[in-house]
Amino acid sequence: MEIQKTEEESTVETDLSNEFFVTDDPIMESATNALMMISKLGLVCLKAKGELIPNAVSIANIITDNFLKNNSTIDKINLDSEIEPNEGRLISTIEIMVSKN
Repeated sequence: MEIQKTEEESTVETDLSNEFFVTDDPIMESATNALMMISKLGLVCLKAKGELIPNAVSIANIITDNFLKNNSTIDKINLDSEIEPNEGRLISTIEIMVSKN
């Protein structure tokens, strides 16, 4: 079975400096750290795998709805799944691009 990927062209590019990897830290602490990155860079890419995907969505919502109300947007959301080479399990990943207006 082969999985085909369709991807839209996007002008938003990520580099290592604006990536924020979501961990199992408290959500408000992670949201504050991501907000600091947005303040410095104007754009952050929230990345999460597996069980941490809901945390990434919560962080994006906290930033756009609470911290930067009407001053930020979610530009792009990428959902993907990959098979872990060691265990053979299917692991989902998410990337959420949040930018400051």
